[in-house]
Amino acid sequence: MTTVQPTVVSAEAVDVATRGGAGTARRRPRGSRPFRRPQAQELWGWTFVAVPMLLFLTFVIIPVVMAVVLSFTDYAVIGDPEWVGVENYRRILDDPIFWLALRNTVIYTVMFVPLGVLVALGTALLLNRSSRVVNLFRTLFYIPVVASTVATATIWYWLLNPQSGLFNIVLGWFGIDGPAWLYDSKWAMTAIVLMSVWSGFGTNMLIYLGGLQGIPRELYEAVRIDGANAWQSLRYITLPGLSRTTFLISTLLIIGAFQVFDQAYLLTKGGPGNSTLTVVYYIYNQGFGGLKMGYASALSFVLFLIIAVFSILNFRLTSRSQS
Repeated sequence: MTTVQPTVVSAEAVDVATRGGAGTARRRPRGSRPFRRPQAQELWGWTFVAVPMLLFLTFVIIPVVMAVVLSFTDYAVIGDPEWVGVENYRRILDDPIFWLALRNTVIYTVMFVPLGVLVALGTALLLNRSSRVVNLFRTLFYIPVVASTVATATIWYWLLNPQSGLFNIVLGWFGIDGPAWLYDSKWAMTAIVLMSVWSGFGTNMLIYLGGLQGIPRELYEAVRIDGANAWQSLRYITLPGLSRTTFLISTLLIIGAFQVFDQAYLLTKGGPGNSTLTVVYYIYNQGFGGLKMGYASALSFVLFLIIAVFSILNFRLTSRSQS
């Protein structure tokens, strides 16, 4: 005869079952989350995020909003702003000096961007190897980037001197009479472009070096086995591999070219004959020279739209070339 042993249930099991039943009865709605106290690490994280966001709001967002409002007013710093609607923007369409400054800026951009890309890429290709001498040259080429713009302009003011400048002295060795550079309306913009490329190509060189080191070496070995020469390797391996890097650099150069101010201000003051007057320099003259802050704000937003259009065009052209 089989004897059935009674099942012994512990008090702990009864307590767990009781709690489980009670919890099941008070089941949370779907999608709700239990309340959890934030830990100290999370609080510190939000604190570190809030500080730069507060600075960004204070020094970027609020000034931009104020500039938008000022662009619809006549504000001369002294006195209260007077609402004029879109009159400042209408005035831009009839302002011949603005269109002259825009033409000069476009000419500067057309010369500066391709030359800046070629110089940075060529230098990066020459320095894309590991040695102490190469590291020395990388440092030397980057020094103009961290140098003061005033110091750089002083050096180039001496280099471009029509009588005793190094450029004209070297040209004289070959029997060429050098131009007046900064004093000639035909050559002043070229002089500013040369100074801008020299003082800024170090950063783009480093970006290109990073892109070159990201291209797999196996690709070069494969095309070398197939009998490709150096030019073919550059055309079919290097340049396609640097397409995204080139897009980044060209976009940064376009934005910087339309915002050029220091070089024109320090070397030529916009002359001779307004041949080097740029849009940003014109905005500076209107805002701080003529105390026309409302008109200067409107010019700034027109420049922002122009930069956005050219950046989009550059993106479309680069995307089409990649495809």
